[in-house]
Amino acid sequence: MDLFVCFWCTYLHYTPVFAHMCLSAHLCVTPASELKVKHSLMPVVSLLPFCQRGDTPLHLAASNGHLDAVQLLLQSFDTRDEVNMDGETALYQAADNGQEECVLALLEAGCDPDILTMAKCSALHPVSERGDTSIVQIVLEYKAFTDFQNQHLAAPLHLAVKNSHIPVIHSLLDAGCNINVTDKRSRTAMHLAAELARIEVVEMLLKAGLDLTLRDRQGKTALGTAARADEVIIVDMIIKAERYYAWKTANPELNESVHSEYPLTFKLDHRFGTRQLRSMAWRLAYKLLKPGDWKRLAEHWGFTKDQVSAIEEQWTGQHSYQEHGNRMLLIWLHGEELAQKSPAKELYQGLILTGNTKAAGSVDSVNFSFPCKIIILSNI
Repeated sequence: MDLFVCFWCTYLHYTPVFAHMCLSAHLCVTPASELKVKHSLMPVVSLLPFCQRGDTPLHLAASNGHLDAVQLLLQSFDTRDEVNMDGETALYQAADNGQEECVLALLEAGCDPDILTMAKCSALHPVSERGDTSIVQIVLEYKAFTDFQNQHLAAPLHLAVKNSHIPVIHSLLDAGCNINVTDKRSRTAMHLAAELARIEVVEMLLKAGLDLTLRDRQGKTALGTAARADEVIIVDMIIKAERYYAWKTANPELNESVHSEYPLTFKLDHRFGTRQLRSMAWRLAYKLLKPGDWKRLAEHWGFTKDQVSAIEEQWTGQHSYQEHGNRMLLIWLHGEELAQKSPAKELYQGLILTGNTKAAGSVDSVNFSFPCKIIILSNI
């Protein structure tokens, strides 16, 4: 009985378009001119799973990508945002199934992209997780809210970062998403990127200027997470960013972005022009500095205890201090370049003040500088 009620409701409300939609969706329904309740039980049986889920014809057409049927239904009926038993709208299902044309048609018809499913997902969640950049951009163009959190408190940004979908991350950041949103374990997108060793994602997030002081449920910052995972490159990137933004905060009169012929980056420096600087850092760390010297220099240059500890987390053997010193010097040089300081002068003074006169002498005998002049420009 319930089966016939379901079919009759569908038939009475959607007869003008339902047969067309079902045929295009390859369901077992005959053309509208031949559709009769007495015809056969096969059409009803075919509709059983959809009736049980509460999917409307618009759901079925949208999820299967049948644009003509979607447009016909939108023209014939005023309903737009009906939800099924899972709380899914036709727009959500179209997005979830990657039906870009249907998504656009539904949004143009006024469908709401911010209706949440029973799992608290918006239309942005599945496409961000899948990396469907084109649909993400379309949904964002219709002012979808970027920061809804699903039942696991994961925002679209978390899902995009977890799967390294850089174009999607870029789109979400451009749309003004909350870069500091935290999931059920109090992890930011940066925590996830650091733990998963997503270097390109880490770079993008660091340049966006997120809050690096936030801690997860284990009390770890993103830096602590990277150090625990022994992700040395990411540890150094985060420290560079921390020191860069601390310098920016300490110099509010600038209120500008640093720019040079090389884009701002926190990744390893492989430029030919800085080769001499990097060679000097390596020689100091591996040939001239003694155990503990690099820590005194780090303290003199304002490295925090957490930053020193994160560098020291790496273990390469009895002489680990040499690599620790080399990494610290390279991080320091990154900041000196951005601050437009003379590395030779600053390094010489630092070595003298920390009692390394022999090492200071070797620096004093070398004339080196950064390869390009930093230009300070606003609104870069």
